[in-house]
Amino acid sequence: MAERSQQDFNRSALTVRRGRAWYTGQRAEKIPGGLVGVVGNDCTSLDLSYNELTSISSVKHFCRLQELILDNNKLRDLKTLPCIPSLTTLSINNNKITDIDHALRRIQECCPNVVYVSLLGNPGCPDQLTNPTSTDDEDYNRYRLYAIYVLPSTLRFLDSRPVTRHERNDAERRGKFSRTVKLAPELSPKFFPNAMEELDDIFFNVHYTPLPRSIRDPLDHKGAFGKCKYRYSGKNSEGNRFISNNDL
Repeated sequence: MAERSQQDFNRSALTVRRGRAWYTGQRAEKIPGGLVGVVGNDCTSLDLSYNELTSISSVKHFCRLQELILDNNKLRDLKTLPCIPSLTTLSINNNKITDIDHALRRIQECCPNVVYVSLLGNPGCPDQLTNPTSTDDEDYNRYRLYAIYVLPSTLRFLDSRPVTRHERNDAERRGKFSRTVKLAPELSPKFFPNAMEELDDIFFNVHYTPLPRSIRDPLDHKGAFGKCKYRYSGKNSEGNRFISNNDL
């Protein structure tokens, strides 16, 4: 039975060296059960990049794991992430995670000693590399502050750069207020094309104009026409000395 379980993956695609294991580019939807038997539960580094993983619950069998690389998979959330107190490096770039807040909370709960975390390329992460039109530097900086606030104090490196002392202090002061809230797909403006315009009018009055909204008839006016008994000569006006109009 043990021999059969070790054959549920492409053995030739597995590389094991000094406690480190690589099993990449195999379109695996879940971590093969036989992987633990071959690699051994004393594995400290596991790279499962470029698969099609939707669940990572089997990581619990690697009880000494320090580094877990899950880049370029199909993870939609981290609900299956088990508790790994020994883990110091977690890379989940280019997956399908939309609820980044839940992902950060899950990492906080399951990886209390994590030092390096990277979530770039997920739909919920407001980085400009993957969302250049809908996000900017300010969006990403707010996300960083919130992530540093939520993740364990052991964190030293987030995404593409180290966590500075200034960021740490800033996160302590206002990190909890920097959470990014995104509309659910069913509430997206594309489903309500006039919703944002109406909100602008109601709350921000963006389309305000001083002109009347109704169109009046040309004859509907209160003006008057007549002769004025006073005549303005303009002789005391400095600017009018250059005007030759006899009626001035």
